[in-house]
Amino acid sequence: MLMMNFSIMFMFFSGIIVFSSVRKHLLLTLFSLEYLVLVLFLFLFIFLIYFGFEMYFILFFLVFTVCEGALGLGVLVNMVRSHGNDLLSSLSILSW
Repeated sequence: MLMMNFSIMFMFFSGIIVFSSVRKHLLLTLFSLEYLVLVLFLFLFIFLIYFGFEMYFILFFLVFTVCEGALGLGVLVNMVRSHGNDLLSSLSILSW
């Protein structure tokens, strides 16, 4: 169990590093956010199974995860339609 906790912590911190270092494309940023959400889901699932709690909180977590993914995809589609690419350097606050 201890080794699994270390591996989940390593996965989480590697996702944080990728999220903070990828600043060029919006799609890569959204991928790293989804990776972090999957790692948090795995940790939450293992935590709830280990202590014998109910799984209702995981359902709410997945609902909010889907809403976050749909919102990110909507922003990505809007940006590609208006600017032609997903480069964050081409984005200007004045154009929105």
